[in-house]
Amino acid sequence: MMARLILGRVMQSVPTLFGVVTLVFLLLHLVPGDPVDALLGETALPADRQALRHEMHLDQPLASQYIHYMRGLVRGDWGTSLVDHRPVLARIRERIGATAQLALVSLILAAGLALLLGYVAARHANRVLDYAAMGVSLCGISIPNFWLGPMLMLLFSLWLGWLPVSGNDQPGSIILPAITLGTALAAMLARLCRSCWLEAMQADSIMTARAMGVSERMIWFKMAARLAAIPVITAFALQLGAVLGGAVITETVFDWPGLGLLTVEAIQRRDYPLVQGCVLVIALWYLLANLLADLLGLLLDPRQRAGGE
Repeated sequence: MMARLILGRVMQSVPTLFGVVTLVFLLLHLVPGDPVDALLGETALPADRQALRHEMHLDQPLASQYIHYMRGLVRGDWGTSLVDHRPVLARIRERIGATAQLALVSLILAAGLALLLGYVAARHANRVLDYAAMGVSLCGISIPNFWLGPMLMLLFSLWLGWLPVSGNDQPGSIILPAITLGTALAAMLARLCRSCWLEAMQADSIMTARAMGVSERMIWFKMAARLAAIPVITAFALQLGAVLGGAVITETVFDWPGLGLLTVEAIQRRDYPLVQGCVLVIALWYLLANLLADLLGLLLDPRQRAGGE
């Protein structure tokens, strides 16, 4: 029964992926501008322009271009970059490692900060520490990455000189991008941790444990934490996709050589195949994050399994 539920969740993701691929293809081909002009310039000879247009299949109807693109995806051929004429998958493989490193450090930072703020707020609910922790959380949600990143660079790199300004070739280069990327995630999870912890403390099992003389440390860190973990873990899995999406802005601000920066560069150069490949990877990551959240919910919460049956 569990295998059937998992297979059903996986199959539900297929139409979504197909829709994302189709939408990205249409948006890139319907926006104003000509990639041939971007590559050759307006002074190029008509014969050269026509040859490049034929090579890129731009002289074919939009439906034919779409069929050609989908056939390539099925064969594992994501196309060739229009700028350096290298396979799209090769370009993505070069950059995905840096993005994965940044995402991992950001998630670790976000999880640790969220648990700390959530616990402090829940343990001191409706008191000064609660308001302070939630105030920090509100700031983290409200401040956008494209503002926080330059402010961190200005303070820690230019004024104090403690950390590198950009890139990933120096020790400590990942600290500022990870803080920028992980802050918003930590803020959202901190508020969820607080509410789930407080809700768990009202459970009948917690009341019974208190009446039996179980220590507060055991109640907070073992019993209540176990009850509060299900929604928090599910929400954390859902935010895995947001981390990769947020990396587009963060990597651009810090010139971090990852998939996000590659996406922005490809958009600026109107490199259709590379943009489609980068967006497809990001979409796949979002789908996997949502699928992971669903599977964790099925594994951790018996009520979801009962509902699916």
